[in-house]
Amino acid sequence: MAGRDDGTPRQEADGGRAGWAEELLDHLRPTARDVPRVVAWLAGAVHAAVSLQDGTGRLLAGTRVPLDEDLVAHLTTGRIASAALEDRGRHLRLVRVERSHPAPAAVLAVARETPFDRRAFDIVTHTAQVVELLLAGHESAAAGLRLRRATSDLRLAILQLLMVEDTVSARRVAAGLWPGLLDTETACVYVVESSPGDRDRLAEECLSATGERALVVRCPAMDGHVIVLTPRDTAGQDLRTLVGRLPGVFLGGSARQSLARTATAYAQAVSALAVARFRPQKAAVYAERTHPERLMDPAALHGWTAQVLRPLDTLPHHTRAELLATTRLGLEFTAVATAKVLGVSRNTVRARMDRVETLLRTDFTDLAVRATVHLALNAQAGLDQYLADGAAVRPGGAHLADLLTGPALRTWADDLLGRLEPDARNLRRTLRAWIAVGGNAERAARSLGFHAQTVREHVRSAEPVLERRLLAAGSDLYEVVLAHLAAGDLEQPRLHGTKPDHPDSPVHG
Repeated sequence: MAGRDDGTPRQEADGGRAGWAEELLDHLRPTARDVPRVVAWLAGAVHAAVSLQDGTGRLLAGTRVPLDEDLVAHLTTGRIASAALEDRGRHLRLVRVERSHPAPAAVLAVARETPFDRRAFDIVTHTAQVVELLLAGHESAAAGLRLRRATSDLRLAILQLLMVEDTVSARRVAAGLWPGLLDTETACVYVVESSPGDRDRLAEECLSATGERALVVRCPAMDGHVIVLTPRDTAGQDLRTLVGRLPGVFLGGSARQSLARTATAYAQAVSALAVARFRPQKAAVYAERTHPERLMDPAALHGWTAQVLRPLDTLPHHTRAELLATTRLGLEFTAVATAKVLGVSRNTVRARMDRVETLLRTDFTDLAVRATVHLALNAQAGLDQYLADGAAVRPGGAHLADLLTGPALRTWADDLLGRLEPDARNLRRTLRAWIAVGGNAERAARSLGFHAQTVREHVRSAEPVLERRLLAAGSDLYEVVLAHLAAGDLEQPRLHGTKPDHPDSPVHG
């Protein structure tokens, strides 16, 4: 057998090299790419103390090894690539390790009591190369993560601008990264639901399914929700296909709305999502059922709406839009959820809604008031288009009673509430009492002589009969309140913010 100059058999030397080389290469496997683990392996392989530090002396991995600052500076600035020396009984080997710009270079330092033989020298050299590769991969991955986070934050900012009807700013922000995405007057909003742990993957799936031609946002209010705003008609089918192949994932979609009504579209998608959870196909689009405002005289409705909201007309346009959008969402969801969606504090949400209450001189703790203001806000969203089409509001406005007691609306209300009549528990009476006290089960129970839990059970039992959510505030509940008002089961609220000559003013009966 041929030998080496140092007397070591070549086969034994090569076999030893193959052993440590295989171990080192093993650290490049996708599941084993960990710099501290590689540094720890090097320390064991060459029986030494090993450190990886940057030019400032910050320890990146390993155990700290005292080093000459000038020598480290020569290495990190690129004056030299490596160094070997003996210092106070220690044998040192230092190697420069490049890092991705702008991160400064690092130094891999190996200190041991015995001199470095060829084997140890090779292990250190090759380990430095592996560490350099791993650092480049980690820093590239970190940069990619930062970019994805920044892009995600930007998408959320665009959605929040749309939520407060600032479509001009939203288009301006979106144009830089997604040209043409918001070059539309109308869009649909979808909410896709999964478990919170699966949401990041779901968001990527939604981006892929829509061809990145949609605004895909991780909902700031609900940990398991992904919001998708898209102008494309085919996006809904793409998302339904996606949901169909993913277990435990559901989809709710809105009707097509103008960009300025993004908040309304979002509320519709959330409402549809509640229905989707009980459907085999796991998807639902907001039902275009008959809504009470569609049964009212349009001229009278818009005239009344203009009068009700007139106290806000003196505000700057941006402030007015901000207050209306916040109130619209605040009437649909909790203050906490509204704050997260809009990217403001819940105190800001409450302050804005308090300001609207003050301007309208009304009380949002009254469910009938909330339902009536919600009606005005829904009608207001279509008022500009109504006027743009050349229509005119009815001079002098209309009484709220005129809107609620029209024959078509009265028939709708009787039909809706009549669904409760067959139940022997008299659900209609319980529901009326519960609404009259602001949705408070304890107060309703006292007035009816029931237990509070019985009231809750009655209200919950009414939900599938009416096909509307009642225990959560929102459009469904307000429609049922309006039905009670139209049927004469509740006293009509007074909105005192109107002018003295307006029919809803306290001086008018």
